[in-house]
Amino acid sequence: MSDTDNRWQSDLALIADAAKQAGAVALGFFNKSPEVWWKNEERSPVSAADFAANETLETILRRARPDYGWLSEETDDDAGRLQYDTLFIVDPIDGTRAFLAGKDLWCVSVGIVHRGRPVAGVLYAPALDELYEAVEAGPALKNGKPIAVSMRGKGDISQLAVSEELFKILPAAVRERSERVKHIPSLAYRIAMVADGRLDATFVGRNAHDWDIAAADLILDRAGGRLVDLLGRSATYNREKISHDALCATPTTRLQEYLDLLTQLRDG
Repeated sequence: MSDTDNRWQSDLALIADAAKQAGAVALGFFNKSPEVWWKNEERSPVSAADFAANETLETILRRARPDYGWLSEETDDDAGRLQYDTLFIVDPIDGTRAFLAGKDLWCVSVGIVHRGRPVAGVLYAPALDELYEAVEAGPALKNGKPIAVSMRGKGDISQLAVSEELFKILPAAVRERSERVKHIPSLAYRIAMVADGRLDATFVGRNAHDWDIAAADLILDRAGGRLVDLLGRSATYNREKISHDALCATPTTRLQEYLDLLTQLRDG
């Protein structure tokens, strides 16, 4: 194993431990009606649990790697992060609405990005007792066991996580061999479901942010899938603009199939 691989493996252990600690903090607020505020620009909720989990992550990670940059949904963005080759990208609770509603589908997302691409990533879903993790050049794991994307082919019944509106306008031939999975409130967890084969594809609307997808992107990649825009390009992270255009997550073997479908819908 190279020095670089050792470095990212050490970082993976660090962020996995931090995610578990932050998850335990968040779980302490779960089903206990924490105080809630609203982000005016997006009308999305943020709770005392989000802030407490964020503080746990920031304390552990920035103390351990003071030479890394920092980007979190719940910390004011600092343009100084652009000067760092390597940084943490975190979402202390991905799926806050589900969390506040007492639903289990939320997770702590922690990624490490180096020169624009993730090199270590963890998703921890405390209410489900699930830990997804991956490191560059290593396997994707769920609770310590390797995972892989679905091997279902074009002739099989596919599991799609898409909006009801989008599903309705899919070609009839596609709908006939597809099942629409009900809404999954955590985007990161939804991508993890593609990584472990429960979903064959999910389509992501515009405006996903770095913290929503960085860790899940790597986990999917190491499980045999891709997260790309509609031109087939992988996401780049730690840019001045931290939001992304529409994205598609699917096994690599079916990537072109779904990109062609989305292009057809866009141009139709």
